[in-house]
Amino acid sequence: MPSFVITEKCDGCKGGEKTACMYICPNDLMVLDPNTMKAYNQEPDACWECFSCIKICPNQAIGVRGYSDFVPMGSDLVPMMGTEDIMWTCKFRNGVVKRFKFPIRTTAEGAANAYEDLKGKDINSEFLSTEEADNATLVMPKEPPVWKS
Repeated sequence: MPSFVITEKCDGCKGGEKTACMYICPNDLMVLDPNTMKAYNQEPDACWECFSCIKICPNQAIGVRGYSDFVPMGSDLVPMMGTEDIMWTCKFRNGVVKRFKFPIRTTAEGAANAYEDLKGKDINSEFLSTEEADNATLVMPKEPPVWKS
């Protein structure tokens, strides 16, 4: 289900020309209404449901209606972003509330550059770069099969 703005909570990020949700949306769906100074999702059908706008909103003014198999009727899932971690508050249908806290980044930025030394030897090769590094050989059929009718 697409994201939606809770207008009572939205303050348009204090009247700036670009809100946090506008900045973070990978599909550029969030826009600021110049009359009300509140953000809204201009094309809900195109929403990727990536939760980026929900996580970045400083006022928790953006929500999403979860699918019934993930968030059954009467339950709620709310993220709260900190500088070092994110806390997810899960409210279940029976009223039980659980909170889960996770670090935002477990690997230092720029440190996850695996396979820097693995460059493809030949751009036209049918091998993956890891297969080239292992000196794999391409097995080709000796002759095409003959079909009998």
